[in-house]
Amino acid sequence: MDMKGEFNKLIEKLKSERDEVNLKIHLASMDAKKEYEEAEKKWVEVKAKASEIADDAVETSEEFIAKVKVVGEELKGTYKRISSRLSK
Repeated sequence: MDMKGEFNKLIEKLKSERDEVNLKIHLASMDAKKEYEEAEKKWVEVKAKASEIADDAVETSEEFIAKVKVVGEELKGTYKRISSRLSK
């Protein structure tokens, strides 16, 4: 094979690998976006419950506070997972 043919083969291989990486990035960002949208629903819920807990006029149980903490910890893990996925 001549030099020009080898070069063209290399270019085609690079194009193929580039397209594959581009697709993987797109799919990963779509997954991250979907996961983030789900996390946003939990965030709204946690914020509302945190307001209730902070309101001295509303009596809150230890069990209620513990449940909100659990959801908050899950949300924290979700944000870390998304961030990790996007930084790869």
